[in-house]
Amino acid sequence: METNEIYRGRLIDHIQLVVRDLPASRRFYSAVFEVLGIPLGGSGEDYFWADELFISSRDSEAAQGVLTGRHHLAFQARDRKMVDAFYYAALKAGGRDNGRPGERAYHPGYYGAFVLDPDGNNIEAVHHGEARQSAPYVRVTF
Repeated sequence: METNEIYRGRLIDHIQLVVRDLPASRRFYSAVFEVLGIPLGGSGEDYFWADELFISSRDSEAAQGVLTGRHHLAFQARDRKMVDAFYYAALKAGGRDNGRPGERAYHPGYYGAFVLDPDGNNIEAVHHGEARQSAPYVRVTF
C-alpha cells in the first residue's frame, strides 16, 4: 500500500472488543494506554474504554454473550521511544511477543512493535517517522 497522506478521524467512530477475562484485559490495556499517554475514559463492572476503543466482558449487554474474533489494532505513537515503551509495558502486563520493535518495510520510517493481548488480538504501536502535523489530535466535544 502506497500512502503519501494519512487522515485521522474520518473512518472509525469506535471499536468494541469482547474479551474472556476483563480484569486481565484491563491490566494489559491500562499499562499500554499509560505509556501511550491515553487516559481511561471510563469503566464499569463489565466494561472499560479509552477514546474510540471499548472493551467489555461476554456478560455485558452490548456483547450479547459473544466474544469478538481476533483483531489487529494499531495505536499511534509519538516517536520510536514510545513504541519501545509500549512493547515492554505490554509484555510486563501479560502480552506476548508478536514482533519486537523495529523498522518495517511498509514504508520508509515505519517503526512498529507487535504484541498479542490476553485474548490473542494483535496489538501494535506504530510511529510513521518524522512528519508535519496540522494538530496533535482532533478534539470533538458535544
